[in-house]
Amino acid sequence: MSTPGPQFERAVRRAQADGRVPAISVALHRADREPWVCTVGASGNPDHPLGVHSRFRIGSVTKTFTAVLVMQARDDGLLDLDQPISAYLDVPAHGDATIRRLLSHTAGFQREPHGDVWDTLLAPDTGRLLAELDRAERVLPNARRYHYSNLGPAVLGHLVAELRGGTWAEILADRILAPLGLTRTTVPAPPEAVVGYLVDTYSDAARPEPPVDLAGVGPAAQLWSTAGDMATWAAFLTSPEIVDPDAKVLAAATVDEMRWPLTTTDETLWAAGFGLGLILAPEGKRITHVGHDGAMPGFLAGVYGRRGGDGNPGALGCAVLGSSGTAGEINDLVHELLRLAVDLDPAEIRTWRPAPPAPAAFRSVLGRWWGEGTEFVFAWHDGQLQARAVDAPASRPPAVFEPLDGQPDVLRTASGREVGELLRLTRDDTGAVTRMHWATYRFTRRQEAFDGGWASDGPE
Repeated sequence: MSTPGPQFERAVRRAQADGRVPAISVALHRADREPWVCTVGASGNPDHPLGVHSRFRIGSVTKTFTAVLVMQARDDGLLDLDQPISAYLDVPAHGDATIRRLLSHTAGFQREPHGDVWDTLLAPDTGRLLAELDRAERVLPNARRYHYSNLGPAVLGHLVAELRGGTWAEILADRILAPLGLTRTTVPAPPEAVVGYLVDTYSDAARPEPPVDLAGVGPAAQLWSTAGDMATWAAFLTSPEIVDPDAKVLAAATVDEMRWPLTTTDETLWAAGFGLGLILAPEGKRITHVGHDGAMPGFLAGVYGRRGGDGNPGALGCAVLGSSGTAGEINDLVHELLRLAVDLDPAEIRTWRPAPPAPAAFRSVLGRWWGEGTEFVFAWHDGQLQARAVDAPASRPPAVFEPLDGQPDVLRTASGREVGELLRLTRDDTGAVTRMHWATYRFTRRQEAFDGGWASDGPE
């Protein structure tokens, strides 16, 4: 990544100067290059000058870790996302909120725990947070709309701790940080901690913000980390099959489930969505930035990975961490750098090479078929049967089919159009496929009306 380095560094320096950020640390992770890291400014910590190992508060990026812990528990059979939290955790109120709704911020929980946490800077411990749940409001009906909450993910963190038999911090370290090698991500403030500031709007003065221990609210926003660790984490959320090929943390299919949008965050803009604990920021042309923003007194963070698009090398993640609580440039820069990464240094174009032919059983499927009056092409690529509409844009992924065990002429749509639906093959006496049914719709070699007549025959 040596060639575009100056352009990246210039973007970082511009954000630091325009946002008046005392310290900024940026890292870019991708599958085909060494990590790129840049720091600008001063740490405010005389014992630990600003460098690649400086630690920043990452605020609500912490929620993505808690969400992964919840999904691990689901995959291990410890919980059901559509069950209420009261099925697993003894709470005095709001026990009907389902885990899925809490993950997607659609359960209607008020934003913070009971009390004026941000006035007193005293957060409740775990026991008090749960015991006082009956003093917290449901500010919206369940499933009514998106409403961001720190209280909901905090409760989920303690639910996982209850199920696993440990503290949230212990389970996080054991089940995520250690397997992914995120050794510089910690719950308590480390010696390398950068000082967070409130920068005065009307002068160049900067006031250090007080440290805040979130205690029982920790699963929502407690963590400290480096830009390098967070860029790796963003790459995991984007491409777990590359960052975690053995699925030590989570199966790639489960991370894909987390990335599916469950709600929009603004009913009029539709510029961002929320999945299971993840923010989804559409970039156009089937490109999405996946991750989370974070804020704590004196700190802002943006941690996102890029999915889709030409030139994307895979496992493309970026983290921007800053020691100002007010500089929106920090949150904008992460998206700018992800765009620049593929614009200035796109992945190398892979050489095409011949591969083995399709299995004999599927060769008569290949080619053009008609269904619902629309023409489709069925093909065999990358060892899989695929289908796409003839007029589909190149950026739209094809439908991909997987054979079902014991049913040689029935396949399941694994991804793309009609995901989950069956593809059934009908053969003639020679074994050639002459008709198919996909999601129960008939597919034939010629364009047919629903009564079976050929379109070319016109009216009878």
